[in-house]
Amino acid sequence: MVFSSITFILYFLPLFFTSYYVFPNKYKNYIILFFSIIFYGWGAPTFIFILMSSTILDFYIVKQLYKSKTKKKKNLFLIFSICTNLGLLLYFKYLNFFIETINRFFFEVGFSNIDWIEVALPIGISFYTFQTLTYSIDIYRGVRKPLNKVTDYLLYIMMFPQMIAGPIVRFNTIAEQITNRIVVSSDVLIGFYRFVIGLSKKVLIANVMGSKADEIMSMDFSTLDSTTAWIGISAYTFQIYFDFAGYSDMAIGIGRMLGFTFPENFNNPYVSKNITEFWRRWHITLGAWMKDYLYIPLGGNKVNSKTRLFFNLWIVFFISGLWHGAAWNFVLWGVFHGTFLILDRLFLIQILNKSGQILSVIFTFFITILGWVIFRIEDFSMAKAFYKKLFSFDFNPIEYGFNNNYFFTILLIAILFSFITTSKRGRQLEEYIYFKDYNSYIKTCTMFIIVLTLLMLSIASITSSEFNPFIYFRF
Repeated sequence: MVFSSITFILYFLPLFFTSYYVFPNKYKNYIILFFSIIFYGWGAPTFIFILMSSTILDFYIVKQLYKSKTKKKKNLFLIFSICTNLGLLLYFKYLNFFIETINRFFFEVGFSNIDWIEVALPIGISFYTFQTLTYSIDIYRGVRKPLNKVTDYLLYIMMFPQMIAGPIVRFNTIAEQITNRIVVSSDVLIGFYRFVIGLSKKVLIANVMGSKADEIMSMDFSTLDSTTAWIGISAYTFQIYFDFAGYSDMAIGIGRMLGFTFPENFNNPYVSKNITEFWRRWHITLGAWMKDYLYIPLGGNKVNSKTRLFFNLWIVFFISGLWHGAAWNFVLWGVFHGTFLILDRLFLIQILNKSGQILSVIFTFFITILGWVIFRIEDFSMAKAFYKKLFSFDFNPIEYGFNNNYFFTILLIAILFSFITTSKRGRQLEEYIYFKDYNSYIKTCTMFIIVLTLLMLSIASITSSEFNPFIYFRF
C-alpha cells in the first residue's frame, strides 16, 4: 500500500482517522500502531513479524544499555544494538549486492559462482535502520531517556506516515510527542492541506514526468538525438524531486493531523548555487543524519589536514550513495557528489560566488542533472552511451514533434515550482502555500477550495492511469 493509491486515500485514511479521533487519548498510540502494522503488512506480511521482533529485541537491549552503570557495559550493549540493526540492513538490502559482486569477480578469474537464493528486500528497511540507530545512539549519548513502553517504541519505529519513504525522524525530535501531544483543529486542517499538496506533486507532476522518462530511457540509446535525451533526463530530474518531496509532504501532513511535527525534508534544492548547498536542501534529514552520526564522529572538519577532511567527505557520500540502493551506480553517484563537495571546498564555491546567482544556479542544476544519469541508469556502458547522446549536439526539436503538449505544460509547471523561490515574490508565495501566516477566514476558504480541487484532480488522475510507480523500493 502506498500513499498515492485509491486504497489508501479512500479506504485506509478515512477508517484510520475515524478511529483515531473517536477513541480517547489513552488509546491513540495503539490506534496508530495497529494501523501502521496493517499498512506495512499489506504489502509485506512476512517481513512485518521480522521487523516487529527485531524492534522489540532492540527496545530491551537499549533498556539494558541505559541501566548499565559502567562504560564497558554501555559500550557492549550499544555494539549489540548497532550490530542487530545493521545486520538486518546488510542481510536484506546488501547480501544480494555483495554476492553478485563476488560472483562477477569469480567469473573474471575463472572460479565457480556462489549459489544462493536471492533475498527479498523489505520496503523502507533503510529508514527503519536509521531510526533504530538514532534511538540507541541518542540513549547512549544521554540525549534522552528511553521510552517506558515497548508499544511506544514500536510506534516510533513503525509509524506508517514516514516508515517507507521518510523523512528520517530522530527520536529526540518527537520523544515528547509520542507520550504527550495535543491535536488542535488548525493542525488537522494544515496537515490535510500539506498532504494534498504532496499528493498533487506526486500524482499530477511526478507521474507525468516519470512516464516520459521511462518511455525515453527504455529506447535504444543509439536511436536517440540530443533533444530526446535531454528531455528524458530532465523529466527524470523533476520526477525524482516531485515524487520524493511529494511523499515527504504527505508524511509531514499526516503527522501534523496526528499531533506530530516531522522535520522538513526538502527546501527547493534545484535553486542551489553549489553542490554543498544542494545537499543542505536535498533530503535534509538524511544529510543531517549523516553529519551527526557519521561525519562528525569521523572528525568532521575538525581534523589536522585537508586530506583527512576530504577523506571524511568522500566516505560520507560513498555511504550515502550506497544507502540509496545496493548497486554500483548508486555508489558512483555518491562519489560523484562527494567529489564536487571537495571541489567546492578547494575552489569551486569561490568561482561560483563571483559568477552571480543565475549562472551558479544554472551550473549547479546542470551538474545535478548529470548526476541523475548515473542514478537512473544502472548499467555503466548504457550510462556512457546516454552521456554521448546528451553531448552529440544533434538537436532536432521539430522532429521530436508537437504531440506532447500536456507533457510540456506539466514540465513548465515543474520548472516554475522548482525555481520560483529564486525571486522574492516566489518565496512569499511559498510561505503562503505552506501556511506560515495561517490566520484569516478568507485564506482558509481560498486554500480549502484550491486543495479540494487538487485532491479531486489527483484522485481522477490515479483512477484514469495505470502509471503510478513507487520509486523507493530500493530504500
